[in-house]
Amino acid sequence: MSNSPGRRRPGQLETEIVTVLTTAAEPMTPGEVRDALDPTGGLSYSTVVTTLTRLHEKGQVARHRDGRAFRYGALSDPAGLVADRMSRLMAVEPDRASVLRRFVSNLDENDERLLRELLNTPDES
Repeated sequence: MSNSPGRRRPGQLETEIVTVLTTAAEPMTPGEVRDALDPTGGLSYSTVVTTLTRLHEKGQVARHRDGRAFRYGALSDPAGLVADRMSRLMAVEPDRASVLRRFVSNLDENDERLLRELLNTPDES
């Protein structure tokens, strides 16, 4: 799935795995996830297992035993994964106002307009 050579950006593999699991018809084994991401075999099985384990510990994927292996299914979509990552980053900073101010000042015009629209829309959840 990743066509970029070299190292992935931080969180990129997690996002790719959640995308694969979200689009899958049923929960997948780590080997199936690896094959979907990289049919050439360049991606390490242990890297996929480690990433799936971390996603499970974060509550982003569910897993159940299937014989000797686990099968994993997405509990969130890629947007939820990124939102969770942003929330965890915010949780460690005591001066949230400064972080948010800088974040908004770095948004492009379209993203800033979208954020303002979302903030002005009543939450219906």
